[in-house]
Amino acid sequence: MARFIEVTQADDPGVDDFRDLSNADRRPDRPGGRGLVIAEGVAVVERLIASPYPVRALLGVRRRIDQLAESIDDLDVPAYVADPDVMARVVGFHLNRGVLAVADRTPPVDLARMASSARRLAVLEGVGDHENLGSLFRNAAAFGIDGVLLGPGCSDPLYRRSIRVSMGHVLRVPFARLPEWPGDLKWLRHEGFRVVALTPRTASPVSLREAGLERGRVAMLLGSEGPGLTEEAIGAADVAAGIPMADGVDSLNVATSAAIAFHAAGGC
Repeated sequence: MARFIEVTQADDPGVDDFRDLSNADRRPDRPGGRGLVIAEGVAVVERLIASPYPVRALLGVRRRIDQLAESIDDLDVPAYVADPDVMARVVGFHLNRGVLAVADRTPPVDLARMASSARRLAVLEGVGDHENLGSLFRNAAAFGIDGVLLGPGCSDPLYRRSIRVSMGHVLRVPFARLPEWPGDLKWLRHEGFRVVALTPRTASPVSLREAGLERGRVAMLLGSEGPGLTEEAIGAADVAAGIPMADGVDSLNVATSAAIAFHAAGGC
């Protein structure tokens, strides 16, 4: 059962895992730092508790901690309770959602094992915006994508903002980094995936409907928010596909494009 501990001083060492979340150099969710997983808000904290990531502690105002009572009943971790002002001094800003939880990271997902059991994958190149990445993971969860593969230039899915924007779904969708680029796209093709590059840039991309994303095993390749996919990535794909749009609109946000592609691939 969780241990409820009142915190009345912001310098209490028990809440060090939650300290300075607004300080880019000291933030505890940095992979190069303490590398913690941080969830905020009741719904996201509940998803963290249900995930494989081992929870270390919670910090929140009494009302939010009480809302989580049933979820944390079997957790042998401290649940720190503070008033809003003390909590704000700990984390560095007023947290409207009223509760945080921190967890340790788990070992990376085995890339070959993920690919062997998957039917639909998202493959990303250069998606560096944490909010776009979080939205993309939320879409992946909504449409039953089996995993997300991260190519070069992608930000950390376990950054606090990505977790928040994904509504915690980044904690349930498996992801792995691709060590060789664009060679790993050829490896995916060897593993039986048809790699479809989503891009408006090629001279004659097939339409999303013509690409047949719902057929067989497919890896949907999506690029960065600005320049999109590199020519090397497009060249390593089986086919380039575009989303038909009205005149005067040349592209969509990457998370929006992903949602359309995921649904076309037979998503829930």
